[in-house]
Amino acid sequence: MKNIPIYVKSILVPVILGGIVGFIISGYMDYSSLVRPNFAPPAILFPIVWTILYILMGVSYGILKSNSLTDDKINSIYYWQLFINLLWPIFFFVFKWRLFSFIWILLLIVLVVLMIKEFYIKNKVAGLLQIPYLLWLIFASVLNLAIYLLN
Repeated sequence: MKNIPIYVKSILVPVILGGIVGFIISGYMDYSSLVRPNFAPPAILFPIVWTILYILMGVSYGILKSNSLTDDKINSIYYWQLFINLLWPIFFFVFKWRLFSFIWILLLIVLVVLMIKEFYIKNKVAGLLQIPYLLWLIFASVLNLAIYLLN
């Protein structure tokens, strides 16, 4: 029971920050007006998937935090990938920097791979919980590139 506040904070940080970014970009969303590849999911899927991924991210970090397994390296990688993650939709939707966004998401993928590796070393479950995030980012990067090329 003493770990509940750690998990609540760990989950709320990415979920709330993601929600703030979602609010910021809401007036700039042009996804439905873009030429999209045939594998592009419907717009409604994105907030659902990202909420789930942010929750998994928070649970994963919470596992490490609640077991005193975080250190400067873990914290740095975790918060840098979150920061890079939160900037991507601003670059893609607000500034319409589609090619830059593709390069940016590749940087994010590298950071998430490093995060998974470091989390896994500390706690296997914490690392494995990030696999859906990595898979989604790989899919999102392909979608990002396809949208750039089609538009």
